Amino acid sequence: MTQASFALRGATILPVTAGPIEHGTIVVENGRISAVGGPDLPVPDGVAVTDAAGKWIVPGLVDAHTHLGVHEVAEGWAGNDTNEMTDPNTAYVRALDGINPAEPGFAEALQGGVLAVCINPGSGNVIGGETVAVKTVGRYVDEMVLRSPAGVKSALGENPKRVYGEQKKTPSTRLGTAGVLRQAFVEAENYRGAESPDRNLTLETLTKVLNREIPWRQHCHRADDIATALRVAEEFGYDLVLDHGTEAHLLADVIAERGVPVIFGPLLCSRSKVETVNRFPANAVTLAEAGVTLAIATDHPVVPIEHLIVQAMLCVKEGLDRDTALRAVTINPAKIMGVDDRIGSLEAGKDADFCVWSGDPLDFYSKVEQAYIDGRPV
Repeated sequence: MTQASFALRGATILPVTAGPIEHGTIVVENGRISAVGGPDLPVPDGVAVTDAAGKWIVPGLVDAHTHLGVHEVAEGWAGNDTNEMTDPNTAYVRALDGINPAEPGFAEALQGGVLAVCINPGSGNVIGGETVAVKTVGRYVDEMVLRSPAGVKSALGENPKRVYGEQKKTPSTRLGTAGVLRQAFVEAENYRGAESPDRNLTLETLTKVLNREIPWRQHCHRADDIATALRVAEEFGYDLVLDHGTEAHLLADVIAERGVPVIFGPLLCSRSKVETVNRFPANAVTLAEAGVTLAIATDHPVVPIEHLIVQAMLCVKEGLDRDTALRAVTINPAKIMGVDDRIGSLEAGKDADFCVWSGDPLDFYSKVEQAYIDGRPV
């Protein structure tokens, strides 16, 4: 057996996609989960068994909306590569190219049990660029990648209208922002239909969205902006994800009917702008009860990434079902990122990315005692 083959016995295991297992066993072989079960689950010969009685084993948490590594903490302008605010449409840029894995936020992610993230460009532009899904350990970003690209970031609302309005450029209004968005997709449709177009990185990226190869990650807070996001997505037929969704609860039934997931958050921060005046953890309850696929996010560094689980706790405190809260920081964001075949739950065949907690992860006093990525302690 390789170094990454072992078994843990006796813990409370939360597979997420199945019910809790008391006194459970998890077997890892060659960096993948080979089996999850109860106390009598057989362990292959040669696999070392460790007693984990009293501990809780939970999939690595997943944060689907961060700026980890592109907006480095405590580095000021030198570490801020979040927005290329030189054009309202920078679909051609990639978060992948601006990530510094040495940023302290990656170590803090491990301390909070967050083993995978989606790293996004910022919301200064109407179209900010490609997102990337990565694991939170690696010497350089290429060996951390789970999926690239994992989506395209776009923004509605006050950010792009403020950035470009101050420059006396389009867009300076909400209708201007929607116009930039629609024009970009019309150009991408023409590019897709051309027989031998000259290569264009901007239109290549947008074509991936139109072909539903990757989702459209729409930053929007207010209900009117959410309605615009739904309207434009219906016009051009792409897969939409609503990021932030501060007032998504006001349109919860419409969002659920259209099968659009909501990445909700950040929550542990002040209402820094008009758009977030109606930010309440209880809104997550309304979304979940309407049948919306819910993920919870920190928007790191807006909320330090190690507090992802604390945000889930806040929602549970307001009435969110605890199983729904755990899905919102594990399997649901993994699905949104398109990597749920590898992470987000404890199932045979998936990457051995999980954490050993001192107790119930939704208990404020519990902490991560050990994290494993690909079966290796990190």
